[in-house]
Amino acid sequence: MMSLTRSALLGLAGATVLAAGRAAAQPEARMHQRKIPSSDEMLPVVGVGTWRTFDVGARPANRAPLAEVLRLLFDAGGSAIDTSPMYGSAEAVVGDLLSAANSRAKAFIATKVWTTGRDNGLTQMRNSLRLLKTDRIDLMQIHNLVDWRAHLPTLQAWKAEGRIRYLGITHYTQSAHDELESVMRSEKWDFVQVNYALDDRAVERTLLPLATERGIAVIVNQPFGGGGLLRKLLSRKLPEWAAEIGATSWAQLLLKFVLANPAVTCVIPGTGKPEHMADNLRAGFGVYPDATLLKRMIAEIDV
Repeated sequence: MMSLTRSALLGLAGATVLAAGRAAAQPEARMHQRKIPSSDEMLPVVGVGTWRTFDVGARPANRAPLAEVLRLLFDAGGSAIDTSPMYGSAEAVVGDLLSAANSRAKAFIATKVWTTGRDNGLTQMRNSLRLLKTDRIDLMQIHNLVDWRAHLPTLQAWKAEGRIRYLGITHYTQSAHDELESVMRSEKWDFVQVNYALDDRAVERTLLPLATERGIAVIVNQPFGGGGLLRKLLSRKLPEWAAEIGATSWAQLLLKFVLANPAVTCVIPGTGKPEHMADNLRAGFGVYPDATLLKRMIAEIDV
């Protein structure tokens, strides 16, 4: 099969993919939600990441597709938007778009502190509030565990004051899993964010079971293996058995693999393209692979 980009493949379906994303907003077809263990609040299972994709600056032409991405997310019942001070203009773009659409109440905003020293952390977090045009952030995460002991008291104080609702930690390298495990055990966290994909399953060994044991919600990033796995699969025909779980694209299949793990609360594939957002959102509906199908997926798809 000739290699095609994801957008080209979705383009073959014309407006069908976008229509499917909008159809998800109908009352009879709401996105699945999962419980945040520390509060019992329900969080929709598919959100959006903003690394690179929302770092577009101030030009209206560059921001217009992102406004549509967020509209599709909310129309489908989604809410999670993950961003960071280190993502260029992403925080400002998210804040401006939510403000312009009067959509702040629909969003579950997750951002990060990623610096050393208590005072630098305070400055960074205050700037995030300003850029995001909000007086309260839903989830503040200490990114890559950088100086986490210095930042944790600030996060705890801000949570007590109502300036953040949840606190969490993140890491993206497998070499840090032992440290991440130790920190998850030593302190009380609401969320942990990790990489997890069909070709990157290291978190299954310890971190996901530990999150369940400790009552920590899990956000998954890079569910497409950083994009590399999805690009490899686009040249293959979608297996007929994908229909068993209602998956009509490789992206949906990979997202449903991640969401089949009950430890996962929400997945945040990054995109700045409305057609990709609409496609991703469909993974938040229908059924997920059982143990037998998961084994088949690993055997037949893992590359």
